[in-house]
Amino acid sequence: MKLSLGEFAPDRCDLRTMLDNVAKILRLVTINIDKNNNKRIPLVFHLTVFVAAAGYIYIYVFSMFWFVFVRCRETGDFTAAAVVFSLGVNSETSATKFLFMVIYKDKLHGMLQRYLESDSKVVPESRFARNLTKKLYVIKKRASFVWLAINVMSLAYVLLPLLMPGRHFTEDYYVIYGLEPMIESPNYEIATTFMTITILTGVYVVAGVTAFILVIIGYIEAHILTLSDEMLAIWEDAESHYEDIETTGTSDEIKKLFLNNYIKNRLKEIITFQILDINLLNDFEEVFRITMAVDFFLITVGIVLELLGRIENTYLELPYTFLQIFMDCYIGQKLIDACNIFENAVYNCKWENFDKANMKTVCIMLQCAQKSLSLTAGGLVKLDFVCLMSAMKSTYSFYTTLQSTVNKT
Repeated sequence: MKLSLGEFAPDRCDLRTMLDNVAKILRLVTINIDKNNNKRIPLVFHLTVFVAAAGYIYIYVFSMFWFVFVRCRETGDFTAAAVVFSLGVNSETSATKFLFMVIYKDKLHGMLQRYLESDSKVVPESRFARNLTKKLYVIKKRASFVWLAINVMSLAYVLLPLLMPGRHFTEDYYVIYGLEPMIESPNYEIATTFMTITILTGVYVVAGVTAFILVIIGYIEAHILTLSDEMLAIWEDAESHYEDIETTGTSDEIKKLFLNNYIKNRLKEIITFQILDINLLNDFEEVFRITMAVDFFLITVGIVLELLGRIENTYLELPYTFLQIFMDCYIGQKLIDACNIFENAVYNCKWENFDKANMKTVCIMLQCAQKSLSLTAGGLVKLDFVCLMSAMKSTYSFYTTLQSTVNKT
C-alpha cells in the first residue's frame, strides 16, 4: 500500500500549498501565519506551549545562569559551565524565533500576501509555470528534509538518555535549581518531563520557522532560475512565434520588426518579474532583519561554547547548531548562484540579433543582474559559503584563544 502524504507530498509544490503546509506545522505551536485562517487553535496546543515556555524560562534561563555563575564558580568545573551555557545560548534561538513570529505577525501577513500576489501573475499551464513548478519541487524537498532532520535530532537528543542503563538526563552535568538530588524521585521525573517538553517544543519551533524561511527564499531562487530559462529561449520563441503566423511574401524588414516587437513585450514581462523578485527579497530582509542577526550571533557563540565543553560532551548539540548556520549560508549561496545564472542568461540571450531599443533594454537588465541579490544577517553579514567558512575559522580561533587562557588559569 502506497503511503500518501496528501498536500505535504513533494509534488504538491506550488507556493500557496507550501505556505499552507508551513502554516499547519506552525499552528501546532500557536503561530498563525495565515491571516485567512480564523479557526481557533486547540487549547491543548496553547497549554503545551505554556508549559514549554515556563520550563524554558526556569530550566534554560534562570537555572542555567545559577548553575554557570554560582554553582560552577564554587566547584571550579569549567567544562560543565561551558556545556550548560551552550545549552542556554542554543535554546535562545527557539525563543527569538517564536517571539518574532508572534510579535511581527501583521508584518508577516503583509509579506506573504505580496508573495502570493506575485505568484498569481504567473500564467497557469504556461511553460514558465511548468518550469517554476519543477524548481519548486526541489525547494519543497529541501525544506522538508531540513524540517525532518532538525526534529529527528531533537528526538535523538531526548531519547538517548532514556535508552541508557540507569537514570540519565540530556545533560548529566546539569543541575536544575531546587531539584537536588536530580536522580532521586520525584525530582528525576519532574526534571525529565519538563526538559523533554521544553526541548521538543523549542526545536519544533526552530524547525518550523527554518522551513518557512527555506520556502520563502527558495521561491525567489526558483523564480530567478525560471526567468533565466525564459531569457535563454527568448530568441527561439520569437522565431517560432513568427513561423506560426508567417504570411507569404513578408519582407525581411517586416520580419525584424515583428520579431523585435515580440521580444520587446517578453522583455517587459521578464523585467516585471525581476523587479518583483528584488522587492520580495527586500520585504523579507526588512521583516527578518533582526531575528536573522540575533540567531547568527547566538549560533556562533553556541558553537564556541560547545567546543569549550569538549566534543565528547556536546556531540549531539554540534550537528543541530551547525545545521542552522549551514542552512542560512546555503540558501544565501543558492540565491547568489541563481542570480549569477540569470546574469549569464541575460548575456547569452542572443541579444546581438535584437534591434537597438531591445539591446539597450538587455544592457540595463545586465547591469541590474550584476548587482546580485543576497541574504544577510541584519544587513551586517552576507550569508554565503564565504561567510560560513569565515564563521567557522573565527569560532575556532576564538575557541583556541579561550582554551589557552583557561589552561593557563
